[in-house]
Amino acid sequence: MASFPQPGSVTICEINRLLITANSISDDRAKETYGKLLGMIFSPIPFQSDPGPQQDAEQQGNGNDEDVQVTGLVGKLQGLISDSLKRVFHPNDVNLLPEVNLHGVSWHQHKHVVAFISGPNQVIVRDYEDSEGKEPCILISESQRDISALQWRPNGGKSLSVACKGGICIWAASYPGNLPSVRSAAAPFLGTSSRGSGTRWTLVDFLRSHNDEQISTLSWSPDGRYLTSGSYECSSFTIWDVAQGVGSPIRRGLGGISILKWSPTGDYFFAAKFDGTFYLWETNTWTSEPWSSSSGFVTGATWDPDGRMILITFSGSSTLGSIHFASKPPSLDAHLLPVDLPEISSLTGSQGIDKIAWDASGERLAVSYKEGDDIYRGLIAIYDARRTPLLSASLIGFIRGPGDNPKPIAFSFHNKFKQGPLLSVCWSSGFLCTYPLIFRSHVLP
Repeated sequence: MASFPQPGSVTICEINRLLITANSISDDRAKETYGKLLGMIFSPIPFQSDPGPQQDAEQQGNGNDEDVQVTGLVGKLQGLISDSLKRVFHPNDVNLLPEVNLHGVSWHQHKHVVAFISGPNQVIVRDYEDSEGKEPCILISESQRDISALQWRPNGGKSLSVACKGGICIWAASYPGNLPSVRSAAAPFLGTSSRGSGTRWTLVDFLRSHNDEQISTLSWSPDGRYLTSGSYECSSFTIWDVAQGVGSPIRRGLGGISILKWSPTGDYFFAAKFDGTFYLWETNTWTSEPWSSSSGFVTGATWDPDGRMILITFSGSSTLGSIHFASKPPSLDAHLLPVDLPEISSLTGSQGIDKIAWDASGERLAVSYKEGDDIYRGLIAIYDARRTPLLSASLIGFIRGPGDNPKPIAFSFHNKFKQGPLLSVCWSSGFLCTYPLIFRSHVLP
């Protein structure tokens, strides 16, 4: 039977298919449940969720770093659908942007460092390995406006890319006596500050977008050499050679970009548009195959660990789609199969899937959904996933966040956590919470 968190409770972790709850979030409860097993705990990170009009005006009008308010993703999304943004190249697509699974939370590939969007112009970084960095670090810059996505650079040390209005900010960890190099051509954009305890951060590059467009999606190649970016304002996406600061636009179709996802092996690339079309690319010769959907546009996409299957969600469906490649790269021969999650509609009363995240082991799938019955509203469903070779999923239970009527804004798995899946969720109530999902025999006593 699926675990259900009672109203008023909060979820702490999973222990062998049982989702553990408590009356409130606390480090003591985390130590009791999973701390001894993992040797560490992941304290919740608070942030201000929904600023008032006066606070928001102060943030936009005051350049003093110490006075910048930590605002929330709810305010950010409201800002993105302002009248000024409706007068862009694709005026209808910006209204659909809040439906897309924006990459608002990202774990470092090899370290216990998490970054998330904490406001329209701010990013919070928390390093759980830094004994001096118990307080998170806030990244702010005049170049970093209207943030919509972020992602750590693979094999790039502590380097973080942030999608914003007019381009992409590239941040790097800064240590005494070992300052990161700044690309000289980007110097005019690098009015920079980070505050908080622990590691300092430097804005080392700003990759300026064409026509000053809003960058709304990012994806790194697995080797960390290339960064792809796209915008709901433009029908082309850009492949950046980050070391050179040079971007090459690639265009297929007419709609604005909704999702970009590089496969884990680097052989394939997925691009989706707001007009309901999406494309599978092979990266050897950069040729593509077009697909179209009768279930709305693609709102989320996640690759399996082997890069031979991609799981996608659609704006008008409560069923997932899985695209399976029939042969080895660079072949684009593939077929689309449905993946039913019947509980999403029958149990929760929801009208459709909202966001998804798939653990890199392929064993845990996190799903949020639109609205739903009162007692199920705002929860995240956790599934046990199996590939044999087709994907099947069985419901384990639900995660409930802290605060009043919390809703998941963004969530992501730590893809290299050795002791099992580790899910971090940014809640509308103003907390980023991390949930260890522990079920492997070598971790459990």
